[in-house]
Amino acid sequence: MTDHQPDGTSPPPPQVIVVGRANIDITVRIPRRPQPGRTTFASAPATTTAGGKSLNQARAAAGAGARTTLVANAGTDEWGTFLRRALTDAGVDVSHFQLIPSAPTGVAIVEVTPDAENHIVLALSPATELTADQVRDALRRLHAPTVLTQLDLPPDAVDAVIQHHRAETLIGNLVPHAALGSAVLAALDLFVCNEHEAAAILGRHHADPTIAAQELCGLGPRVAVVTAGARGAAYSTAEHIKLVPAPHVHAIDTTGAGDQFLGTLAARLAQNTPLGHAVADAVSAATAVVRA
Repeated sequence: MTDHQPDGTSPPPPQVIVVGRANIDITVRIPRRPQPGRTTFASAPATTTAGGKSLNQARAAAGAGARTTLVANAGTDEWGTFLRRALTDAGVDVSHFQLIPSAPTGVAIVEVTPDAENHIVLALSPATELTADQVRDALRRLHAPTVLTQLDLPPDAVDAVIQHHRAETLIGNLVPHAALGSAVLAALDLFVCNEHEAAAILGRHHADPTIAAQELCGLGPRVAVVTAGARGAAYSTAEHIKLVPAPHVHAIDTTGAGDQFLGTLAARLAQNTPLGHAVADAVSAATAVVRA
């Protein structure tokens, strides 16, 4: 069934479809990480916010001006309702954001240290993991020039994205699920990860992110992008390799910076922005988040 706007017309199709997860973030700021058997007191009250990589990316894409749909699940608890409201308030289409009956919503515990680094533990809710059927149903109903998916979703869900998307640009993010391995990268137009994720895939860390991007590109995606924190982001195609530097700022919290980068990048590509300019815009957007 097609949804309609109040005037009876069909809503415009999305420009970006994000497929993945949504969860609640409980964030604490701590002076240092606790030692075994010891307690560290937080330096401020805990905050509870909408989170999850795909939810963050969808909100970032919408904030960058793209009509955005999130395909994800949460539970029918108070937190699931909170996530749906946060998405709606951000202008994200929630027609394929399902609240699963009797399922709890996933929760991430985020520890932020004085150096602005974050340490995250995610308690997944297995009952809210996307299924292949849910992905197929959403992608059959939706069409957008850009689809962005988490590669650490259950393998059947990732396979469904690859087989049923109708996008001009398919973007993958994160270390692929172990059952998929790096072979899945060949199905992507763009692969985006951070330096730590690149090292996990390549089996070694490269101090120069352009080298990591080049090696990832060699695994099959048309474009590989490696985010490098305060240094910016590197991207590689078959013909071109470049590092886009980030402006120097005093970072307060790096949580969500990578998602802001990726959501902005997806929006710009959907808006037909050239790759180099899209990466530069994404770096600027991520930088604004860490100093906020």
